[in-house]
Amino acid sequence: MTSTINLGLPGAVPAVVGPATGKRVLLAEPRGYCAGVDRAVETVERALEKHGAPVYVRHEIVHNVHVVETLAKAGAIFVDETDEVPEGSIVVYSAHGVAPTVRESSAARNLQVLDATCPLVTKVHNEAKRFARDDYDILLIGHEGHEEVVGTAGEAPDHVQLVDGPESVDAVTVRDPSKVIWLSQTTLSVDETMETVRLLRERFPTLQDPPSDDICYATQNRQVAVKAMAPACELVIVVGSRNSSNSVRLVEVALGAGSDASYLVDYAEDIDPAWFEGVTTVGVTSGASVPEILVQGVLERLAEYGYSTVQPVTTANETLVFSLPREIRSPRSGD
Repeated sequence: MTSTINLGLPGAVPAVVGPATGKRVLLAEPRGYCAGVDRAVETVERALEKHGAPVYVRHEIVHNVHVVETLAKAGAIFVDETDEVPEGSIVVYSAHGVAPTVRESSAARNLQVLDATCPLVTKVHNEAKRFARDDYDILLIGHEGHEEVVGTAGEAPDHVQLVDGPESVDAVTVRDPSKVIWLSQTTLSVDETMETVRLLRERFPTLQDPPSDDICYATQNRQVAVKAMAPACELVIVVGSRNSSNSVRLVEVALGAGSDASYLVDYAEDIDPAWFEGVTTVGVTSGASVPEILVQGVLERLAEYGYSTVQPVTTANETLVFSLPREIRSPRSGD
């Protein structure tokens, strides 16, 4: 059993960045499930409870191996496209959102749609539609091929141009430099995104910002927590899957903030004992699609290697909750 030293709120962070006395774990708070992921996973769970198996899900509901495998065992069937879903069946859209063409395909097959798109992703979709109506060139900062980017770009394909990081800025062309706005994938590195924006603004000085921040609160909060603890860590372990953009970014943030090493693991079994050579302080965090049970498994494994003191590093308290799709809300609780 790990022992926890409660260091409380953000003001306590400096207390854990001093010299360590013995092996310890710095545990980032917040970490793990965000409101959008929680909503998406519960949507599939409720659909299975209400309708029974199978329930079809377009793409992975969230980018986490454990979550997808668990739901599959419960009766969820994950498909790449809606034409793989039998006509009239239930289909859940993943948290990453879909393009209008997917909605049209679902309607043509008379599918019963449960939309688990994160509301923060929907916000970016609405921004894309709004600025396309006003005939802006929309520079969408994001990773090519990511499901969220595909969905957002699909809202206004004639107006959206993908900018995949700072190295892509020189290739950008626009029709009217006075009517250009940038939007972004919600799960990016805040620092890299702002560097991309800086370079874009050098080329297009009147580049407009989104009406509100596109990078989601949970992505930012998890990166801030890692930045707070990484300077005191020789090693940071990020729990998350390799196709999870926000989890991969946490590894990059840890290294950029001063940790000597950082690794991404799905499970405690993925930890290599060789990582601990010369390590006194291990930081632990998890991506926004990671259930807490996986983090607890990592902490138990670390305790086996002598890292039994766990010190929270708290930089924010998250209270946001999103309502479930109305089709599966409980009539009693209204959730």
